[in-house]
Amino acid sequence: MGSPSRFGDRAFEWLTMAMAGAVALLVILVGWQLSRDSMLAIHQFGWNFLVSTTWDPVAEQFGAAPFIYGTLVSSLIALIIAVPLSIATAVYLTELAPLSIRQPIISLIEMLAAIPSVILGLWGIFVMIPFLRDYPFPFLKKYFGWSGLFTGPIYGVSMLAGGIIIAVMILPIITSVSREILRSVPNLQREAAYALGATRWEVTRIAVLSYARKGLFGAVILGLGRALGETMAVTMVIGNTPQIVLSLLKPGYTLASVIANEFTEATTELYLQALFEIALVLFGITILANLLAQLLLKTMGTTQTTRAVQ
Repeated sequence: MGSPSRFGDRAFEWLTMAMAGAVALLVILVGWQLSRDSMLAIHQFGWNFLVSTTWDPVAEQFGAAPFIYGTLVSSLIALIIAVPLSIATAVYLTELAPLSIRQPIISLIEMLAAIPSVILGLWGIFVMIPFLRDYPFPFLKKYFGWSGLFTGPIYGVSMLAGGIIIAVMILPIITSVSREILRSVPNLQREAAYALGATRWEVTRIAVLSYARKGLFGAVILGLGRALGETMAVTMVIGNTPQIVLSLLKPGYTLASVIANEFTEATTELYLQALFEIALVLFGITILANLLAQLLLKTMGTTQTTRAVQ
């Protein structure tokens, strides 16, 4: 008969395994439920659902392409804005900031992360949108309209406004995770670089950022996951127009926003199941983004190992 300590080890192992299995089972059940509730729309539209640009509930013609486009573009805008700001803030707080101001800034970042999305949406409507409409948007249209990204009438509510509000929401997440990752870099890395005569910038770039780049990439992926699924704040500022246009000053729509806006208005079975299929598409995009991130992380790890061997 095994000793009590061995029994405790086995029990702990099986308990933690069950917890991990429950998470995997939950993901499978969510995917199965969404697939089952959207089966009618899947049979009705097939793969054309992903590429069709028509969203007409009256004629019961549904296509997810405008929403997929809006989700991907608004998330990309958010990452372009938030990632440099977040990593730069994390570097400053970890490597450069005096102790007297470090904690107040950290507290403000944590408070920003705790603000409900609907509050940020209200701020976006009454503060951000009027400011963007009066100052940055006319400037972008005047000087960068030639690119095609900033053309057309200026409404305020737009794809760019949606991307900016998402950037505000994911900035504290990426900053907090990046700061913890940079704090975990061994001081030996810094001391070795200083001993070789490196400047503070060179120490930060070579000894810190290079060492922590896999972790920083993981922080960006966490922010992307939040960006893809953000709903209320984006719904309030993006314009909610199912169209695919190049100009970022025009309204758009996202997968999460159309579910939030139209779920209670779905009066027919096909309409309801089309919205469930929208949710299934968003679920699939999120999983695909995480799988691609894991693949990139493995590629980065292999590259680092190869360089170390060389």
